[in-house]
Amino acid sequence: MSNKPAYERPSIVRHQMGGLNKFGQDQRSRVLEELDGAPIADLVAQYGSPLFVFSERTLVERYQELEQAFVRRYPRVRIAWSYKTNYLQAICRVFHKLGAWAEVVSPFEYDKAIRGGIPPERIHFNGPFKPDDALARSIDGGSFLHVDGFDEIARIERIAKRLGKTARVAVRVNMSLDGVPSWSRFGLNLESGQAAEAAARIVDGEGMDLVGLHTHIGTFMLDPTSYKIAAGKLARLANDLSTRHRVRLSFIDMGGGFPSRNTLKEQYLDGGQSNPRFSQYAQAISEGLSELEYPAQHLPTLVLETGRALVDEAGSLVTTVEATKRLGDGRRALVLDAGANLLFTAFWYRHDVVPAQEVGGLAEPTVLYGPLCMNIDVLRDSVSLPPLSVGDRLVFRNVGAYNVTQWMQFITLRPAVVMVGRSGEVSVIRRPETVDDINAHEAMPEWLQ
Repeated sequence: MSNKPAYERPSIVRHQMGGLNKFGQDQRSRVLEELDGAPIADLVAQYGSPLFVFSERTLVERYQELEQAFVRRYPRVRIAWSYKTNYLQAICRVFHKLGAWAEVVSPFEYDKAIRGGIPPERIHFNGPFKPDDALARSIDGGSFLHVDGFDEIARIERIAKRLGKTARVAVRVNMSLDGVPSWSRFGLNLESGQAAEAAARIVDGEGMDLVGLHTHIGTFMLDPTSYKIAAGKLARLANDLSTRHRVRLSFIDMGGGFPSRNTLKEQYLDGGQSNPRFSQYAQAISEGLSELEYPAQHLPTLVLETGRALVDEAGSLVTTVEATKRLGDGRRALVLDAGANLLFTAFWYRHDVVPAQEVGGLAEPTVLYGPLCMNIDVLRDSVSLPPLSVGDRLVFRNVGAYNVTQWMQFITLRPAVVMVGRSGEVSVIRRPETVDDINAHEAMPEWLQ
């Protein structure tokens, strides 16, 4: 019997030099040992891993950046925080304390906003699903209802008449924009005349007051010019309504869709450096709204339903390496304690990933897997990292949008979420799940007792 060692196929890894590439991004290994001054090692020791960490300071800074960009260019601006993006009470409270209204798209989110202390008259109720009881509560409370179709208009009219109230109604408008996929399933079409017809139906009906127009042209929109064109189209529709029906609108809602500083998988350049800034969208939208033929003192309020661009940079996900391996094709791979069930946005972002401690050795392309027994549980299919060991930690940056509203309790329990305050204090804003939490919603038939 031979004592010759077993053959192990060699792997060839291209050495990646440090310094700047032609796009200005530093490829040398970075280390992130603190989040807003809170040591990551201490956070994990106290709250466990994986762990979502939110920065109150970043939430405030992004909100103020958005607000200032628009108020410099348009006289009346209202930010309505998009609840579907992240409806944790602490996150919402930060924005509401800064003056944000609420934008909701379901009865659940409406109740969330009300329970969070938001007056119903400061809620924009959007979306294609508004049951009669939800319509009744919002009409009675004076919320703004963004109608999605003619059936909804008829229901609002019937409920408002029954309540003896006047519903404050806006028309959601979809439109054709060159190079932009149409979101035609929502609202009423501009080019076909549906939107103008819906507006006329509201004006001619009973118990309804037409107060606004609304559009949402897409998500993660990288071309500010599209907003200029859309704003111009809504301005012309508003002018037509003023001429035909003597209706002076209270607001024009440009929806959301501004990108964060993340990088989409199909983007060539790094999003943190190449994605447009708030000022570019503000300039585009204000230029489009310049077509309004309204007296200056009666210009409608510009409403922004911004979500992702306000919260993405404020969220981080701390993970721990649970296993290392070398794949059959020679690539290095790591198994982490956080999976795609917690980081849903990994399916379309190339998230920035940073070691949370000093690590020696040459960086090489690495695959990052989660702990799920599913082949799709890939958080990064290739990212340049130094050789990490079991117990080392990684931080996924810019994960604040959608992950804690679209996450799933699948195979693993959902972890704690904490916030680092502007003074450096740390507090849990959502406790980790337990098996008792899951079992509490179940019931056992008597015959199985």
